[in-house]
Amino acid sequence: MDREDPVSIPKKLQAADILPRDDGAILIGRVWSKAQGGPCVVLVRDRQVHDVTELGPTVSMALERPDLVSTLVTGSFPDLGPLEAFLDGSEGEILAPIDLQAVKAAGVTFADSMLERVIEEQARGDASRAQAIRAQLAPVIGDNLRGIAAGSEQAAKVKALLQGLNLWSQYLEVGIGPDAEIFTKAQPMSSVGCGAEVGIHPISQWNNPEPEVVLAIRSDGEVVGATLGNDVNLRDVEGRSALLLGKAKDNNASCAIGPFIRLFHGDFTLQALDRVRVSLLVEGEDGFTMTGESAMSAISRSPANLAAQLLNRNHQYPDGAVLFLGTMFAPVKDRRGAGQGFTHEVGDRVEISAPELGRLVNFVNRSDACPEWRFGTGALMANLARRGLLKD
Repeated sequence: MDREDPVSIPKKLQAADILPRDDGAILIGRVWSKAQGGPCVVLVRDRQVHDVTELGPTVSMALERPDLVSTLVTGSFPDLGPLEAFLDGSEGEILAPIDLQAVKAAGVTFADSMLERVIEEQARGDASRAQAIRAQLAPVIGDNLRGIAAGSEQAAKVKALLQGLNLWSQYLEVGIGPDAEIFTKAQPMSSVGCGAEVGIHPISQWNNPEPEVVLAIRSDGEVVGATLGNDVNLRDVEGRSALLLGKAKDNNASCAIGPFIRLFHGDFTLQALDRVRVSLLVEGEDGFTMTGESAMSAISRSPANLAAQLLNRNHQYPDGAVLFLGTMFAPVKDRRGAGQGFTHEVGDRVEISAPELGRLVNFVNRSDACPEWRFGTGALMANLARRGLLKD
């Protein structure tokens, strides 16, 4: 639906809006606390925010503790106030639930998004050409890709078939070949959290959100939990050349993660992620609405496989890492005109949700209009030192 008159999109969030449905979920994250004068590692329990910085002054350090889950379950920690107080700004704000970890992403892990990457490549970043190319390629490539396990014998046969049809692509190589595409999405400390603005580079006229599950991984490779992420993507920039991936992906406020990391405990395990369905809702001030859903069961590589390809004897991350697992959702709903597909407009409200992980809500702006990223690793260390939180 399109309307000429702008509509008011509410920006105030409630705790119930962002928390998982399971009240027993163990949620760890970060807030900026006005009372403490800086970022705190927190446990969210019964809609209250508890300061667990004593377990580690950074989330990356806290996640390294082998006793973290048991300590959080049984321990008593200082109360910083209700979650609502950090959603309305009275006590501070919610930050991305990570800090020193490397922020990595796996690309082209779902059949539908594989097809869209090939379309971008063929269209050379021109959104007006995408519809015609999609109609040509979808019956041939799309039907061949569904249900294929990456790196399998069946995948090798499909590769040979598509090469014979002169339809092979660098995106299909990483989508169903033996080696995953894993790239750096953003720098440590640069991700934004729930409720913040997300940035679209002003040169882009064809872009989209990418709703994804994000793994939290310790330095030893153990996957300890999961959260939600928005791998904000510039389709026209990457479509011009895959070598522009960094410009398409890593811009001010272009990575959103949250609201909190849900730690694996009880029935919520790494294997349970196979049952997760990630939903997307985009609401624009122009009245435009778009929805979508990604079923993790459709992923071409298991989360465990992707984590192992990220962190191993050849790739170490001493502060741990988070890994976006990719999305099957590549929006094609026309917004600016017939055949133009979807692109963001300033003011869009983006909701990424899953019952097991909660809801990540952000608001779209230009990357040069979003607040500048100024609080990096050096600022964090100085802040923690002033507060007496750094110990040998």
